[in-house]
Amino acid sequence: MASPTPRGVPLNWEQHPGDLPRQFSDRSALECTLQQLFPEASGSLSPIQGGRSQADALLRRVQPERYAKARNFLSGPVTRLSPYIRHGAISLAEVRDAVFARTKQRQASEKLINELGWRDYWQRLWEQLGDGIWSDQEPLKTGHHPGAYAPELPADITEGRTGLACMDGFSQELQQTGWLHNHARMWLAAYVVHWRRIRWQAGAQWFLRHLLDGDPASNNLSWQWVASSFSHKPYFFNRSNLERYSDGRYCQDCSLSAKGCPFEASYEQLEQRLFQQQPAIRETGDRTSRRQRPSSSKASAFSRPAKPNR
Repeated sequence: MASPTPRGVPLNWEQHPGDLPRQFSDRSALECTLQQLFPEASGSLSPIQGGRSQADALLRRVQPERYAKARNFLSGPVTRLSPYIRHGAISLAEVRDAVFARTKQRQASEKLINELGWRDYWQRLWEQLGDGIWSDQEPLKTGHHPGAYAPELPADITEGRTGLACMDGFSQELQQTGWLHNHARMWLAAYVVHWRRIRWQAGAQWFLRHLLDGDPASNNLSWQWVASSFSHKPYFFNRSNLERYSDGRYCQDCSLSAKGCPFEASYEQLEQRLFQQQPAIRETGDRTSRRQRPSSSKASAFSRPAKPNR
């Protein structure tokens, strides 16, 4: 996230022999220097440029009303401010004030302000939990024992060669750019945890190695939300959901699209495939509640999420 230009606010500590270079004529010079210093590192610079001026430019383009209507689409008008918030180039309060300043009615900015609130909440929770943020905050609601989940990610996921165009595309984008749309993060996390039965901690560590906006607070608790150790039900999706919000960009070119797509099913069918049946989460155990339960044996804890994003 270092600024590639020689101008800007200087660092407030003196430079000493052995320190990494601070100023570069352009991004090519920065990339060349990093390749020389770290020859074992793979990949190239993220296309995301750092610095306060870039954060200000993105902030000026924020459209709260459009964000509220289309934020779940991969092509939607998300702010892309998270890396700058993560590294302190801009604060949550500054984003909040800017959003309020450009909306006549507070309701128009509600969705975006809610997301800022979630980030603040996660940070405060991290302050309380410390390293406990790497542990399940609640029992899983999947019906599976924690021991049923593998401790490490398989290479086909990290190398983007699962054969699923969507998951491979998300994996590659994560590692090449250091950023993913929140909906793509949720789909990828759900695939890792529920379809591949891998511990959420393994996925969370993988994300933190690559995300420019990654911190254990928002990252880990989001993974736990998907896994159901920090929510009242697991998050999962089907092909229809992914195809709609990705504008079909992956399904049309996927070799498994016509046959073999693991997401091609109704939510009810996926529930039966992915999870073990268990009592409804609102079941109180008294006789009246049992009489009023639907005759179907399906677990209401796995009902289709009303909203794909938090």
